[in-house]
Amino acid sequence: MSGNVGKAACLPVSLAVAVAESGSGIGIEGRLPWRLRNELRVFKLLTSTAREEGKKNAVIMGRKTWTSIPAKMRPLEGRVNVVLSTRAADKSGAEAVRKELDIPKEVDIFASLDAALKELSARPDVERAIVIGGASVYAEALAHEACDSVFLTRVYGDFKCDTFFPEIDEAVFRCAGHPDLAPQGRQEEDGIQYEFLHFVRKASEADVDPAAEASDRRRSTSPEPAAATTDSPEAETEAPFTENARPPIAHPVTKRSSCHEELQYLDMVRYVLEHGDDRGDRTGTGTLSTFGTTMRFSLRNDTIPLLTTKRVFWRGVAEELLWFMSGDTSAKTLQEKNIHIWDGNGSREYLDKIGLTDREEGDLGPVYGFQWRHFGADYTTMHDDYSGKGVDQLAQLVHTIKTNPNDRRMILSAWNPAAFHLMALPPCHMFAQFYVSKGELSCQMYQRSGDIGLGVPFNIASYALLTHLLAKCTGLRAGEFIHVIGDCHIYKNHVEPLKEQLLRDPRPFPTLKINTDNTDIDGFKYEDLELVGYKPHKTIKMEMSV
Repeated sequence: MSGNVGKAACLPVSLAVAVAESGSGIGIEGRLPWRLRNELRVFKLLTSTAREEGKKNAVIMGRKTWTSIPAKMRPLEGRVNVVLSTRAADKSGAEAVRKELDIPKEVDIFASLDAALKELSARPDVERAIVIGGASVYAEALAHEACDSVFLTRVYGDFKCDTFFPEIDEAVFRCAGHPDLAPQGRQEEDGIQYEFLHFVRKASEADVDPAAEASDRRRSTSPEPAAATTDSPEAETEAPFTENARPPIAHPVTKRSSCHEELQYLDMVRYVLEHGDDRGDRTGTGTLSTFGTTMRFSLRNDTIPLLTTKRVFWRGVAEELLWFMSGDTSAKTLQEKNIHIWDGNGSREYLDKIGLTDREEGDLGPVYGFQWRHFGADYTTMHDDYSGKGVDQLAQLVHTIKTNPNDRRMILSAWNPAAFHLMALPPCHMFAQFYVSKGELSCQMYQRSGDIGLGVPFNIASYALLTHLLAKCTGLRAGEFIHVIGDCHIYKNHVEPLKEQLLRDPRPFPTLKINTDNTDIDGFKYEDLELVGYKPHKTIKMEMSV
């Protein structure tokens, strides 16, 4: 660690870098291995936006990074430019470097990072130092005690590189999602996918985003842009912002919704643990409960919000949803696939306890799938054929999305009070509304009762997947999933496991590939659904209360 300039006496330092996900490469023969126009726009925004009016950020770079910037773009506009060269140890050395590299007089030249930070810290017009390359300067800055954050663009794919970014120490830095001024989720340009990430020093988590306040001011007057790592002529031109650059919308519990979207879930857990009412419940386990919260998840660029702070049973999520969509009411269908999430509610003991003594074991009654496909039909047993009976809400929904996408009645409801007495469990996630805008399909679901530890992670992923499948069937792109929960509760036997989960940092959400040309809502199979890039923390065991 560099120790000549203590953090208290020094400007805060950030790094801004684009890194190949495979191999951590950042350059080849003095240039970037990719050309991402929107990514460069976000680089400009992140490096030039200061929190306080009248102040600027300083961009610090090595000699080779300076020469890699197109001559007509040097120095980078709206920022204090600083070049480092070991030959600039004295005034004559600095002047020799200036002459050799044709560096204008307004650009500062220093022999070391510490020397630059010492000088910049004395300037009242400089708010933050942002290191923009190359590899050796990144390594020194990352180890410096003044470094509190890294703006990292992860570029997916294999690229030939000869310059590499040092490894970020996870014991020192945590991933806090995406920078406030950058779009969330995977972006794509010219067939190359990339994602904006924001790492913050664990000892200074209060400094989550140095540009956050400036971003708030900006939102009141203009839309947000889409994209960052070295300026280019194209990066400086005006262009329409991408649809993926919509700002995140805060919800009543979390103040950090501009970071990784999974933090909404973790903040809900923390809030209920700290403020929940101590209540009894039908299972006899006991709960901590609060009322009313909202979470919002982007589904753009094929994102699937499958929690990463613990492993979520993806096959169970997908097979259960397909089971709902088929109208099946037999727990045995899932059991045959080695999925046992409905075993408790279909057991002989449970059915007898709720008065369904004549019901065959495993027959759940007219639950979710039945209401989706046969709403209002008379229910007899899980073995009967209900073809053509009741209202097929799911088929009607697909038809309406295709033929009248502005309709305000695109609803999928499982809430049928007339059939409650026949259900093993009345619906918890009871009502979903769909909305089409600019070629995107979004879903808002109301859940009357949310088991935060076990149920809610499934519910988030399930309705996100449903939205992706409906978008596939209707020729749209998936937009957002908005999750509204009434009674948000934590079962008391989940308290300790959830406290363990709170200690973990979220990782990037995976993406979903639907590997079929099928556009029939009844034609999807689990084998069609490929989960890409899911690298969660380990499983946390929690017992289901029945």
